[in-house]
Amino acid sequence: MAIRSAYWLGLAWFTYFFAYGVYLPFWAVWLKDTGLDAGKIGLLLGAGMIARFTGSLLIASQVKNPAQLVTALRLLALLTGLFVLGFWFSHQWWWLLLVMTGFNLFFSPLVPLSDALAATWQRQIALEYGPVRLWGSLAFVVSSALTGVLVSAWSAQAILLLLTGGVVTLFAGMTLRPAVMPAGGLKQGEHAGWPVWRRLLQENAVWRFLLCVTLLQGAHAAYYGFSAIYWQEAGYSASTVGYLWSLGVVAEIIIFAASGRLFRRWSARDLLLLSGVCALVRWSLMGATTALPWLMVAQILHCGSFTICHLAAIRFIAARQGGEVIRLQAVYSALAMGGGIALMTMVCGLLYQHLHGGLFWVMALVTLPALFLRPAIAAQSSGLK
Repeated sequence: MAIRSAYWLGLAWFTYFFAYGVYLPFWAVWLKDTGLDAGKIGLLLGAGMIARFTGSLLIASQVKNPAQLVTALRLLALLTGLFVLGFWFSHQWWWLLLVMTGFNLFFSPLVPLSDALAATWQRQIALEYGPVRLWGSLAFVVSSALTGVLVSAWSAQAILLLLTGGVVTLFAGMTLRPAVMPAGGLKQGEHAGWPVWRRLLQENAVWRFLLCVTLLQGAHAAYYGFSAIYWQEAGYSASTVGYLWSLGVVAEIIIFAASGRLFRRWSARDLLLLSGVCALVRWSLMGATTALPWLMVAQILHCGSFTICHLAAIRFIAARQGGEVIRLQAVYSALAMGGGIALMTMVCGLLYQHLHGGLFWVMALVTLPALFLRPAIAAQSSGLK
């Protein structure tokens, strides 16, 4: 069965982020329900993030031919599904460590490879990135809210059930055939290896960009790993936690939809400054209070701390040429979305036991250097299509 390529990618993003909307906000809650303490939870989440880093960097970067992207995505979805089934067999810490590592290793490359597929179809069939990518954000809203409601009404077991259903549906959707398969081939020099990577990473603008976005995204570690636990300890129900997470993603959707009009003339450097300021305000609010109105403001600022940072990254990467786009996408996903958050998650697991809400003040401090590391690059309107 063949479906329109935009629908295929939209379905892939919807099912991926449905699963991610279950995993990211609530996985620490499920781990706590198995009887683990905050220290072990932090280690498990950190190990998962290290696996995300490894998968994004080593697996995603191995797909050099755009024509192989759909096959690679199907294989990764299948392997992710096999590992998610492993969570049903045992709650022993060593087993959870093994399964979480495998799950994240194959789950994480789906994002940079999907972005690479979108970039390929932008050139091939004039695919519009924004309207298709919005389905992923919408799915995150639906799944995080639904998970919160089901956990409140039933138990934390709903988290694993929804995660499994999301991943299985992800693979099932990818077995469909897109109407237009991605086309492309390897160019001379694509297998140049480490010298190409070294030249790329030695560029002043590139390493400054990577360090900046790693700090800004890494500062989300306390939020991703411990906000659900912290807010529940403050007296909020799981459903309220789900709604708060959904509010942040609703703000994300609005910015994605309006980004072309709002930021058409902004450079990546300017977007990173705006993101850094929003992050400072957001983490300071979350460290200062658990009053619901201020938490709502903090969640709305997710559109600044995360979304605008991601848009800046898209704009910066879109300014590159040829194979540098896929390579830089892989490194960005590995460092900013994997390695940085992994390191900070393990630190947060150790600090949360002593600081609780004060952990978010630490995240505010982490964002400060990013304000001074921003790379200089001209605005690229195509990056925010």
